[in-house]
Amino acid sequence: MSGARTYADACAAAHALDLVGERWALLVVRELVLGPKRFTDLRRGLPGAGPNVLAQRLRDLERAGVVTRRTLPPPAASKVYELTGWGRELEAVLITLGRWGARSPAHSLEHGLGEDSVILAMRTMFSPDAAGDARVRLALRMGDHRYRVRVEEGVLEACYGEEPEAEAVVTTDPGALAAVLWGGRPPADAVAEGAMAVEGDPGALERLAAMLPMPEPAGA
Repeated sequence: MSGARTYADACAAAHALDLVGERWALLVVRELVLGPKRFTDLRRGLPGAGPNVLAQRLRDLERAGVVTRRTLPPPAASKVYELTGWGRELEAVLITLGRWGARSPAHSLEHGLGEDSVILAMRTMFSPDAAGDARVRLALRMGDHRYRVRVEEGVLEACYGEEPEAEAVVTTDPGALAAVLWGGRPPADAVAEGAMAVEGDPGALERLAAMLPMPEPAGA
């Protein structure tokens, strides 16, 4: 990706891996799919990546034209990283790769997910067929993060922001939410154990979970 290492292969797939195939590179892209982030935000989302490695990946991705850096206007005036238009096209790659990886018999939720990872997982697993004509409007609160989730006419919108017309406001953490959406844990159990709070219609979260089926595991 930085030019020091290359597959030296004219295949476009090989060239793509030259650009985003280094360890952590695609996960940096994943962290930026929902919007710009500061370096400290990226560190929080990728705790396994050391600061030097993360800084190098960001430089490589900038050089490749996948990521750009800018300074927010005052009063924030913070430097943030964000995907370029071309870089945003990698969301489709991540979704396809995520669905493929979810079919691995060895896939597990034990290692946990970050806040943005749960939202991207919703986009990955959403099934228009399973959704049918059902509607869901949720406000999700995970720590300092606020997300809105809407399903209408077989289309999912899951992104940063508040949902003013929420059927339910769900306050939780990524692990508890993932356990409800994909681990078969009833929301009532998560609420009873203090891992989740639901204001409004508790059935809204169950309806959402039914729209996010995991793909069948691959055969041996």
